[in-house]
Amino acid sequence: MAQATAKERPLRGGGLREQVLATALRLFTQKGYFNTSIPDIVQESGVSTGSIYHYFKDKEGIAKALFESLKKRIEDTFAEIEATHKTTEEQCRAVIAHLFQITEDEPFAMEFMLYAKHKEFIPELAPVCSSKPFRLMRQMVANGMIRGEVRPMDANVAAASVYGPAVRLIQHRLDGIIEQPLMHYLDDVWDCTWRSVKA
Repeated sequence: MAQATAKERPLRGGGLREQVLATALRLFTQKGYFNTSIPDIVQESGVSTGSIYHYFKDKEGIAKALFESLKKRIEDTFAEIEATHKTTEEQCRAVIAHLFQITEDEPFAMEFMLYAKHKEFIPELAPVCSSKPFRLMRQMVANGMIRGEVRPMDANVAAASVYGPAVRLIQHRLDGIIEQPLMHYLDDVWDCTWRSVKA
């Protein structure tokens, strides 16, 4: 295993791998994937080229690891939400609140998940809307129909009605159109959302 140089001090609470991912996330979001090079990541992260190639095969490997890491975190949180909230209303509201909080706390992460054209640099990747977090979101709504909490309709339409307005607000926040923190709007957006689908 490559040894850390004096310059390669890992971020607090993480190792060199996490430091590379955090730097790549920022650069991919600010500059774009194709405008970011391995030397850019080396310079910004303070991690040597050798260490980067030790952890990741290439730049595509960094992007894939970054996507998988963010996706797994969201999956785990959604599974926890489903396990700890009994009703569809509680579950879906908690999902939206979590997405709003990620946007506020980690805007680069949310921007990478929503805006990056992942298929351009990770060709084997399924579309983001087909990824497990989005499937879990749709399934929560579909389960609500089975339980009679959500009125019968096409499950894709129901999921778009529940999450679409929140995703649009997230985009507005990332684009600087909304100045207030997203949690300021949670009650209003949820009231409108739930009234549109509840049984």
